[in-house]
Amino acid sequence: QDPEAEDDEQIDDADVEQALARPPPVDSDYLPLPWKGRLGYACLNTYLRNANPPVFSSRTCRIASILEHRHPLKHPSLPEHPTKNRPDRDQPADVARGQAYVEALGLANARDVVKMLRWNDRYGIKFMRLSSEMFPFASHAEYGYKLAPFAAETLAEVGKVVAELGHRVTTHPGQFTQLGSPRPAVIAASLRDLAYHDELLSLLQLPPQADRDAVMVLHMGGVFGDKAATLARFRAHYTSLPQSIKNRVVLENDDVSWHVHDLLPVCEELNIPLVLDFHHHNILFDAAHVREGTRDVVALFPRIAATWARKGVRQKMHYSESEPGAVTRRERRKHAPRVRGLPPCDRAMDLMVEAKDKEQAVFELMRVYKLPGFERLAGVVPFRRDDENRPVLKRGMGSKGGKGRGEGLGEMDVETEGHEVVNEVVPEEEVSMGGPDGRVYWPPGMEEWLRPKKRVIVKKEDGGKAAPAKKAKGKVKATDIVKAEQDDEVATPAKRPAPRHAASARKKVAREVPTPSTSDGEDEMADFSTHETEAEVEVKRANGMKARTPARKSRRALKVNYAEDE
Repeated sequence: QDPEAEDDEQIDDADVEQALARPPPVDSDYLPLPWKGRLGYACLNTYLRNANPPVFSSRTCRIASILEHRHPLKHPSLPEHPTKNRPDRDQPADVARGQAYVEALGLANARDVVKMLRWNDRYGIKFMRLSSEMFPFASHAEYGYKLAPFAAETLAEVGKVVAELGHRVTTHPGQFTQLGSPRPAVIAASLRDLAYHDELLSLLQLPPQADRDAVMVLHMGGVFGDKAATLARFRAHYTSLPQSIKNRVVLENDDVSWHVHDLLPVCEELNIPLVLDFHHHNILFDAAHVREGTRDVVALFPRIAATWARKGVRQKMHYSESEPGAVTRRERRKHAPRVRGLPPCDRAMDLMVEAKDKEQAVFELMRVYKLPGFERLAGVVPFRRDDENRPVLKRGMGSKGGKGRGEGLGEMDVETEGHEVVNEVVPEEEVSMGGPDGRVYWPPGMEEWLRPKKRVIVKKEDGGKAAPAKKAKGKVKATDIVKAEQDDEVATPAKRPAPRHAASARKKVAREVPTPSTSDGEDEMADFSTHETEAEVEVKRANGMKARTPARKSRRALKVNYAEDE
């Protein structure tokens, strides 16, 4: 099971008693300072994910969407719209058309990696795990595909930036990629997944050392009732792998079945580097050799380092901590939003920080220990991002006598004090880069500061009392918040009889809620909704103009899961 998954599972009293009775951890007091290594995070950047437009590399879709997009758009000459211009299922399907759709998602993901790398470099982060979801379903048995030639040029551009900035990139295939499984179907899927990740990294065309350092981190997976038999299957499947894949595979200890003392001998035998995960080690370790904590495992550092040196690969480690207050093993498996300390690793280590707050967890370490680059970080101003071009309507636009609601949406300009109209305030290469002050750090628990508040209209109930405000639940998918405008050919439903005191009943009130953030869905490729932004509304108010009527349908809140695949 995924330890990051939310559930209402009852905690067993026996588990609590057992957890409370365990010996306290024995931690090392060594700090790797002055720090000379590379710090990194996994897959998603919270600041860029909440940018406008969003920057992230995990846009994905459902297989149903691929099948749907095999049909042409209802209006092929117009861009796709989530409600008004969808694929027409009455038209003949074309497999190539559906393939072009999913490939476009992958290319959009890959292009955003360049922005993420340059953003990381600006703030002293030089290590990043690439998302396994960059090219959706690429390793699928039926809907899978090769990345070359369609993605070769784009990935080469990514690799060029990696080499230029001296960064390191790695991948972490999912938890179902298990070479020790007894099931042939799992082995076949694992081989496809490894081939996909190897092709992805190879197409980056990195310099020799950076290419060797671009590893694929694997867990051994399940025990399947017999560790010795599972290790035998792993040996057989690993030795039969293509050499290019064997050059990249590294093993990581986990917090369920396989501890460091299980994996180190097989890594030494098969010449496979071992990634030490401190968090996993504190939960699952060989009590006959070490105690819980970071002090005893230091004795294994020379053997672990040797597994990397033999293959000429720069060593890396993983660090994270349990959520505060975690007691049972299941609770302790969940990663804390941020970490409080540095592990006793080499001060020149490549250290992957696996925390929920992603780059912010790295920033927290930089600020606490004054690591290189900490002076570039400034706090986010809530709900205000000066490193983005916020669209502002021209005078008269959208009002009576002005342009229609569907016209001129791409002609939003900004007026300067001298009434000169300009198209951009922030240069394109500086958009969403933190601005001149580097305002990219948000305090713990204040992720909502990354999104401006949005004005939401709530109708009053009969009798003049305002309807109770519903509590917001999690994130909301911005592309799901689309105006419920009826097409011209659809008849308007009959109106209900006006109640007494109709004027009072129709009166509306506004409440402030955070603007919902978009999810990783396919609708993010094209959001052509015509609702006004808060900036447009504020400009109209300042000019004595009336804002457009809000959407008639309710807005649905969808929870976004940012958990990485492990």
